[in-house]
Amino acid sequence: MTDQTILNQLNSIVEQDSRPLTLSEASEYLGISKSYLYKLTSTARIPHYKPNKKKIYFEKSDLKKWLLRGRVSSEQELNQKATDYVNLGKAV
Repeated sequence: MTDQTILNQLNSIVEQDSRPLTLSEASEYLGISKSYLYKLTSTARIPHYKPNKKKIYFEKSDLKKWLLRGRVSSEQELNQKATDYVNLGKAV
């Protein structure tokens, strides 16, 4: 495999990863049904783009942030925060 072939493949991967996802691709990425994803867009509960007022597009980075929202701390993290609060007298 030549260096140019490898470079072309890498460029293709980067370009593919940065392009907007369709509703079908986004529902597959998120692991939810298209109808549920459409409901999330119609109630503005998930970031999306609607440039022509018809088709809906998503940025993978927005979907990743949406997936990772509402992080729940582990019991160990909560215990450490409580210990820090008691020892330092303030929230950390």
